[in-house]
Amino acid sequence: MSDVETANRLLEKRRSGLILHPTSLPGPGPVGRIGAEARRFLDWLEEAGFSVWQILPINPPQGDGSPYACVSAFAGDTRLIDPETLVKDGWLRAGSARMPLGQALSEARATLEAAGGAGWSEYLEFCQARADWLEDFSLFAVIKRLQGNRPWWTWPEPLLHRAPARLEQLRAEAKEALEAVRFAQFVFFRQWSALRADANARDILLLGDMPIFVAHDSADVWANPENFDLDAEGQPNTVAGVPPDYFSETGQRWGNPHYRWDYMAEHGYDWWLRRIGWALEGLDALRIDHFRGFEAYWSIPANEPTAIGGKWRPGPGAAFFDTLLQRFGELPLLAEDLGVITNEVNALRERFGLPGMKILQFAFDGGPDNPYLPEHHVERGVVYTGTHDNDTTRGWFDSLPAEARTRVLEQLGEPEDAMPWPLIRVAMESPARLAVIPMQDALELGSAHRMNTPGTTRDNWRWRFDWSQVPPERAGELFQLNEETGRTTALRRKRGAT
Repeated sequence: MSDVETANRLLEKRRSGLILHPTSLPGPGPVGRIGAEARRFLDWLEEAGFSVWQILPINPPQGDGSPYACVSAFAGDTRLIDPETLVKDGWLRAGSARMPLGQALSEARATLEAAGGAGWSEYLEFCQARADWLEDFSLFAVIKRLQGNRPWWTWPEPLLHRAPARLEQLRAEAKEALEAVRFAQFVFFRQWSALRADANARDILLLGDMPIFVAHDSADVWANPENFDLDAEGQPNTVAGVPPDYFSETGQRWGNPHYRWDYMAEHGYDWWLRRIGWALEGLDALRIDHFRGFEAYWSIPANEPTAIGGKWRPGPGAAFFDTLLQRFGELPLLAEDLGVITNEVNALRERFGLPGMKILQFAFDGGPDNPYLPEHHVERGVVYTGTHDNDTTRGWFDSLPAEARTRVLEQLGEPEDAMPWPLIRVAMESPARLAVIPMQDALELGSAHRMNTPGTTRDNWRWRFDWSQVPPERAGELFQLNEETGRTTALRRKRGAT
């Protein structure tokens, strides 16, 4: 029992879900889109008895495509915009849907402005309501383009330090470019809002993801340097990472600038309240990445090449979550509590009733006290076969030494089915209220289909599935498993029976 009882729709009943980032949806573009293919995926989730769709951060990524290193913690990834939806809305001619996205959006904006009416008013209202982040992001995006995509700390002095006269001049000189950025954000969030409404109408919840840290080269740090531990030239004094451990003798040096938590506390954590509040307008719940950083974080001097020279420093702790609770009245949050977690971190998570994560691929190393073993799962928790950072379950199992594979099968009771089905069944039978599996596991895919390999920078975040990979009987098989393990909601059961 937690000290603070908080509502969390993820845990109100037994549910199950799939992890699939929208960029992995099928379709004609370079990444998936939140149009017809996203609705088809919702249809399939519903048919299979799932009621949670877990995604990765939907903010605009930097060049490597990682959704965990984005140029804004507020803006949306406009690559996901569906031009065909603009055609259906009457904002775009049918033939224009195949144009480059920037051109299509330009035509749509011109059509909307010329027509006036409700659509244009909706756009103007969006710009006004979201000005607290939209204006800074628009300026950042336009200046970055004008500066050849160079990082903001290399910009000329007036732009580096946001001289008001220079920014006002830029607003006049680049009016059209700024308008284009704003309109693209309006279209993205309009389409995203419609997608969430369609999901919720099917009793499917959207579970999003929020990294604790933000990228140094981002609109957030450029526009709000006072929130971050920077020197006078915009360079970090300290950066984020994790200390040396079993997996790395030098630890991990991520390079994100640390927050000035004392400054943020003095200002009521306003930036965080706006960040989480805006995210929850488009999502039903949030997974908070690197939750342990709120209790204590590894602070590395920026001049250190590795994480070895860092030290633990106290995070904002309970005061931060008390502020969130006071503002939102509930904490629809999932704590990513993987790795070496202390009693203090567990106590903070439990105090606020936040579910933690159990990864079954981690369950078979060590002895009977391994916290990921099924016997250690709790009702107020979330169980996974693996996550976006893991190999697929089939790939994981096939890569194990023969004796390790034998040990896993023995602990699972010598199942007859081939991987990944034994691990999927264990997840679904877990007492944890929510069980989640990656789409790759639902399709029995191997290592070539993993989403990300931590510690590498090539060929990540590119995976996409195709409907030809989905066996016709798969939805029915998964629905039956959801039924057997009590994870179909009333709406799912009713539709599955018809």
